[in-house]
Amino acid sequence: MSSATLESILDRHARQGVRLMQILRETQEALGWLPPEALGEIARATGLTRAAVESTANFYSFFHTRPLGHYRVLWSDNITDRMLGNQALMQALCKALWLQPGRVSEDGLVSVDTTSCTGMCDQGPAVLVNYRTVTNMNLDRVQAMAALIRARVPVAEWPEEWFQIADNIRRAGLLLDCPLAPGAALAAGLARGGAGLLDEIRTAGLRGRGGAGFSTAQKWQSCRDARSPAADGARYVVCNADEGEPGTFKDRVLLTRCPDLVFEGMTLAGLAVGARRGFLYLRGEYRYLLDALEAVLARRRAAGLLGASIAGSNFAFDIEIHLGAGAYVCGEESALIESLEGKPGKPRIRPPFPVTSGYLNCPTTVNNVETLASACLIAAHGGAWFARSGTKVSTGSKILSVSGDCAHPGIYEYPFGVSVQQVLEDCGAQRTLAVQVSGPSGVLLAPDEFERRIAFEDVPSAGAFMVFDETRDMFEVARNFAHFFAHESCGFCTPCRVGTAINARFMDKIAAGHGSRDDLEQIFRMHRLMQATSHCGLGQTAANPIFDTLRKFRPSYDRRIESLHFEPAFDLDAALSRARRMTGRDDPAAHLTNEHQP
Repeated sequence: MSSATLESILDRHARQGVRLMQILRETQEALGWLPPEALGEIARATGLTRAAVESTANFYSFFHTRPLGHYRVLWSDNITDRMLGNQALMQALCKALWLQPGRVSEDGLVSVDTTSCTGMCDQGPAVLVNYRTVTNMNLDRVQAMAALIRARVPVAEWPEEWFQIADNIRRAGLLLDCPLAPGAALAAGLARGGAGLLDEIRTAGLRGRGGAGFSTAQKWQSCRDARSPAADGARYVVCNADEGEPGTFKDRVLLTRCPDLVFEGMTLAGLAVGARRGFLYLRGEYRYLLDALEAVLARRRAAGLLGASIAGSNFAFDIEIHLGAGAYVCGEESALIESLEGKPGKPRIRPPFPVTSGYLNCPTTVNNVETLASACLIAAHGGAWFARSGTKVSTGSKILSVSGDCAHPGIYEYPFGVSVQQVLEDCGAQRTLAVQVSGPSGVLLAPDEFERRIAFEDVPSAGAFMVFDETRDMFEVARNFAHFFAHESCGFCTPCRVGTAINARFMDKIAAGHGSRDDLEQIFRMHRLMQATSHCGLGQTAANPIFDTLRKFRPSYDRRIESLHFEPAFDLDAALSRARRMTGRDDPAAHLTNEHQP
């Protein structure tokens, strides 16, 4: 890359250290990697230390400070992709390229490796090629891809149909059937004013759709009331579109099908809290959406729905898109804010909370894509209208990302209160053994629990709904999740950094047939320790899949731990009691909620 190109990138971002993530991304897109001389120039231009620039560059999975090939192929390694045969396909690609997985070819042409869930669980197996998404991989595509790579055909010239991504909307409801024209909800919100809009949000009982279920009105009110340390009283609105939880892809579809609804919801949040600027934090796996979303923002500015004097009022608000770079932990709101500021995405110590000390230490409200879109419906139709749908505690609708062993994977929107069994029937699931709700950090349901309901008062969900039929080995499901958490731990705190790695090794040991009764004891001790001492929700929930599968699908472990057949039976309650004495905490199953989720 020429120095002129780097200078242009730096100038476009005003040489600001807070823009470091976007500077690094554009530099890597131009050069293919982040060489030492480029990092040094970026540090000098932004006024950051070289160590700070390298720390950010080394933290994110999608940044690399060494060459990884002209073609960088990453296979999604979520459990649903494994169920669809991703491992055999990856091996076939490596064989066709004479390459070992995780290595760069000797000529520096290509590397093939795995990555975490890419948000394409309804159309896998999926891969990222130079961070562009290819879905529905099969053996024919693998062979064709190998030939294109060997011929050095640019990715931009690969078959267009490979990059087609379907919405797969199977059941639409309040949001996905929304007929609101751009500007309609905003006009209603402006007529009500910020305080009046907040009253409607409160009447609606809107709660966060990202998993935690916190009151949106309370969050916005706290942000509105907080004192800003900035001279201009700055406040910020952040839309969290970093849906990294394996099995979740609903926000991807909302941003594709209803981007105006999301951006208008952000603008309404700005009106309610008194903010003039907003950020959409888009996960790196959704890079393909960036240009289309920027076009929507440009159209809204041209229509007077963003910028100064919105819709002829004295309200000014604009939105900027910030692209992530592969870090699940950035789904946690304080880690996301750290990333927005150009730093490694490590969760902050709380309090203070973002509503008082968020982006640049100013009051900041962070809301999920689905939450902000729902705010538009409330602004347009009123809080009482919205509250008539769902349940008393869980008002409105919930969008579920359904994947796994079912005939019709995709997006399903229901009023809150729908039963798990109803979703299974609608998606064409048969002989279902288990359902993982809300991703690995959520809850695993066995058949005797399928009458439970998706609602904050029963089974809360961030959106993932993964189906496993009777042919599946639930031990292998838990093992995949254990490796996911070990890979995605940010390393900030020792209990999570070490504990997730130890749990993954224990699961591998059991899988290899070398497990023992003591290993199960150690897993539960680690579970207690991590839940009691981890810094954020990732570590606190990382052992949930092991806990749930051992409790509900014990035979999948017994088949592997031969020594258990000759020893006294492993007593789960006794193991929990011993772990409880060690940590002084109650049973985690009694207290674990989605409030702990990133």
